Amino acid sequence: MTERQVGHETAARSLVAGEARRDADIAAYRDAVALLLAELVGPSRYLTVETAERLLTRRLCEPVFVSVLSAVPKGEEAAVRRIVGEVRAYRQSACSSAENLPAMIRIALLAQIDLLWWGHLPEYVSDAEVFAARELLHLEPLRQDDMLLFRYRLQTTSLLGRAARCAERRAAPERTPRTAGLRFPCARSELIVVLNQIAQEFGAVAPRGTPPLWVTSLTRSVEHQRHLRRLGYAALLPSAHCMGYAADVEMTWFRRYGGADKILQALLLHRQNAGELNVIDEGQAWHVCVRPGVGRALRLVPAQLPRI
Repeated sequence: MTERQVGHETAARSLVAGEARRDADIAAYRDAVALLLAELVGPSRYLTVETAERLLTRRLCEPVFVSVLSAVPKGEEAAVRRIVGEVRAYRQSACSSAENLPAMIRIALLAQIDLLWWGHLPEYVSDAEVFAARELLHLEPLRQDDMLLFRYRLQTTSLLGRAARCAERRAAPERTPRTAGLRFPCARSELIVVLNQIAQEFGAVAPRGTPPLWVTSLTRSVEHQRHLRRLGYAALLPSAHCMGYAADVEMTWFRRYGGADKILQALLLHRQNAGELNVIDEGQAWHVCVRPGVGRALRLVPAQLPRI
């Protein structure tokens, strides 16, 4: 297989407003988010929107939060307004990855790390912009050439295709994850490199018979993100998905393979602790955002690892 060097010279290389703070600041921010959530649920474990808003307004001005939020584009005040806005707009939905209000707050707070890294870049506003973006690497040619180590499925839009999917789920409900599939099968090259690396590591340590890593979402347009919000999904704006640097990977489905989900979680958290990723537990799927510089100029398909 031919070695493929990836890493386009784009505006993403010059990090100005989105330049990452020290790893220690980000790690402290994550710890502070965990403590804040513990305070939010409290002894009674009943949380109202008003209580959450008051506590967030008071706590997010603390230095540990300001160190990150002040570096997000448009600054700390705009970041706090976005987070509080998600609290006010939250509605429980079977579609949403945020099963309750504390989960929505956790997702909104941790998503600010994505914006710290990539929020200075323009988002893909329309579906047409995503399809036309030359800096995005398209997956279908790579899959046809056996250059992807992870799996995904394309979203079907035809009535016949949807009927076929429904029939497949009825006949074999556990054969594949329950996901609509990728509307936009493309992403930044760095992200695809890292997903291939994770897929390879996962394949080497997961129990035998475990399917490969499954990617449920990649790049989205702002237009599509708003559509998802209207349907009840926890689709934040701005989002690293709309800049091509974020993915969602299936998690719950892997429980049936000897606890492979726990192995995958450990791999993702290890990379987060190494400063390579921002990882958000969103229930069925986990959100993954690659840090600037990670995956750049590496082989698309990593050297083969021995099976453990």
